[in-house]
Amino acid sequence: VQLQASGGGLVQPGGSLRLSCAASGTSRGIFDMAWYRRAPGKQRELVASITDGYGTNYANSVKGRFTISADNAKNTVYLHMNSLKPEDTAVYYCYVQLSSVGDVAGDEYWGQGTLITVSS
Repeated sequence: VQLQASGGGLVQPGGSLRLSCAASGTSRGIFDMAWYRRAPGKQRELVASITDGYGTNYANSVKGRFTISADNAKNTVYLHMNSLKPEDTAVYYCYVQLSSVGDVAGDEYWGQGTLITVSS
């Protein structure tokens, strides 16, 4: 399974960006798709996730500003980011977990990371 992320870049504070991440190389369903980020000097953190049968989940720091969505037909997850702040500057990673098979949890995969810089 390969994850191809796109959409990062430089944006001014208050601006918007959309990240996308397409999963290819699998015919199995996807259980969980998410975006994580790692800011300079900080640990990786969950930004938002969308889980089959469970809905969406957001970090408190992005609630009301970011929206995660998925196109299941395209195996693609999006992160719509509005009102960006300098503290949103980080490398953003997409994450996918495939559906389980019986009692065995699905494999997990990570994208290559895309840098978002929020600066004037």
